[in-house]
Amino acid sequence: MTINASNSATKKDKPAKYTMIKQYICEHIESGEWPQNAKVPSENELTQQFDVSRMTARRALQELTEQGILVRSQGAGTFVATFKSQSSLLEIRNISDEISDRGHQHKAKQLLLNSTAVTDEIAILLNLKNNEDVFYSEILHYENDDAIQLEQRFVNVSLVPDYLLQNFTQITPHEYLSSVAPLTEATHEIEAILASDEICQQLDIQSTTPCLQVKRRTWSKQGVVSVAILTSPGDKYRLGSHLKF
Repeated sequence: MTINASNSATKKDKPAKYTMIKQYICEHIESGEWPQNAKVPSENELTQQFDVSRMTARRALQELTEQGILVRSQGAGTFVATFKSQSSLLEIRNISDEISDRGHQHKAKQLLLNSTAVTDEIAILLNLKNNEDVFYSEILHYENDDAIQLEQRFVNVSLVPDYLLQNFTQITPHEYLSSVAPLTEATHEIEAILASDEICQQLDIQSTTPCLQVKRRTWSKQGVVSVAILTSPGDKYRLGSHLKF
């Protein structure tokens, strides 16, 4: 496991003190000395150990928490998170960026990219009035060597006419669509499922493995751009968010 501790640090010859703390914590996690759910040093302990302000120690712990590497529990302390890939529940991000931020490598396999007849359900979701075709893609996303998400996407032909010309092993559908039809609105439906035999085979999981499935509908100023069905193994992926009020 490789963890990126310095994604938000500025590039200097000497790393900032909060970055040194992050690197220290990540090195202990990567070595296995601090396993999942292990308690990490407190703000006060880090303040004394690194001779920094409490604010600096807090920043290091907070950034690692936001990356999904640590979990903070009020009154109990800070702990090593379970080693699952994490995506924000409320923020729509490019999966390639999510994986890169964790210090891991993203790669994609393009399973299908074609034009297909629209079903009644997809026609309604894309606000199509006639029985025209839609573009359809199936992309399997990997984090390092693990398949972590099958992306099935239906795309409005009139809004994204060049969709079939793209190579989605080099650019993700989200990244491409964001460039040609910038996102203005989205809805999510999230549920736990048992995937079909075909999807289990694609994700290299057992038929009894619970999966997390997100159905996402996105708009641009011109209308509904796409409907995506994102399926991930429950033992490798999770959704999370941190809200402030």
